[in-house]
Amino acid sequence: MKKTVLTVLTGFLFSTAIWGQKKLTEATIYYDIVINTNSSKPGKADMMDGATSVTYLKGNAGRSDMISSLGTQSVIFEGKTGSATILTSYGEQKFMKQLTPADWKDHNKKYENITYSIENEFKTIANYSCQKAVGKLSDGTTFTVYFTKDLVPVNTEFLFMNKNLPGLVMEYEATDGKTKVTNTVSNIDFGAVPMSKFDLPESGYRLIPYADKSKK
Repeated sequence: MKKTVLTVLTGFLFSTAIWGQKKLTEATIYYDIVINTNSSKPGKADMMDGATSVTYLKGNAGRSDMISSLGTQSVIFEGKTGSATILTSYGEQKFMKQLTPADWKDHNKKYENITYSIENEFKTIANYSCQKAVGKLSDGTTFTVYFTKDLVPVNTEFLFMNKNLPGLVMEYEATDGKTKVTNTVSNIDFGAVPMSKFDLPESGYRLIPYADKSKK
């Protein structure tokens, strides 16, 4: 009898944990961006400090907009084909770069074999309990993320940093030389995302080719 009760209780706790998770199929995610150049002299990167980023998810489609004092850069991902488009707008200069599925894979290849070591350290971000994980790239580069198990993204072909993690990344670091960029989720809206967010402009942008770094 005790064994039966224990089995039922264990099953109930496991089911509760699963029910507590939410598959993230449609949402608008807002990020705050903080930049640290580790330099006393102001540079171009400092103009990005205080920028914001917005990610739109709808099924296998995805879009991210980074808005700063320099301008706006958008990445629109077509989930059905695996292709992507990068739109850049700096003042009067507007550029469009179209990526094939192979180009998109090349664009994100440094994250292809990403692995994570999950640590027993937690903090709250946007009212979600988040756990620390240290990511490692194939070149040996490491970085820190905080993720929540409450939200599980399904579109990891767009949210590539979420691959091999049991939840949504809520904060992550990116480094470029001595410059460290920290992206932290400030809010998540689960309302419907209009399909128009994934429409491409028909004019006004100059088309430039994607440069495959592996061919240089």
